[in-house]
Amino acid sequence: VRLVESGGGSVQAGGSLRLSCVASGFPLDDYVIMWFRQAPGKGREGVSCLSTYRGSTEYGDSVKGRFTVSRGSAQNTVDLQMNDLRPEDTAVYYCAAALVGPPPTCSAALWVGADHYGPGTQVTVSS
Repeated sequence: VRLVESGGGSVQAGGSLRLSCVASGFPLDDYVIMWFRQAPGKGREGVSCLSTYRGSTEYGDSVKGRFTVSRGSAQNTVDLQMNDLRPEDTAVYYCAAALVGPPPTCSAALWVGADHYGPGTQVTVSS
């Protein structure tokens, strides 16, 4: 299993970024693909979850209405569109895969953690 994130960077508050996660080594439809983030001095926070098999999604409360997770146009890619970014969104963002089900289904219970993680990508939002 391999997960690699891209698309991080620096942006001003109110701006947008799009993160991408390329997954390889496992069948995407058997897993849920999640995004977590971790800010300096804080614990890991669940951001989003996507079940490509069911097309279902789940979002953390702090990003609902601003972030959208979807299957990317490239094969085995999952994107996270982040709009109306705030300074408190500053963190390292990690793509993760969790083997749940079948069928693979997103739920808030998955925020406890995943089976596999990518190395992460930094997102910095300035005020």
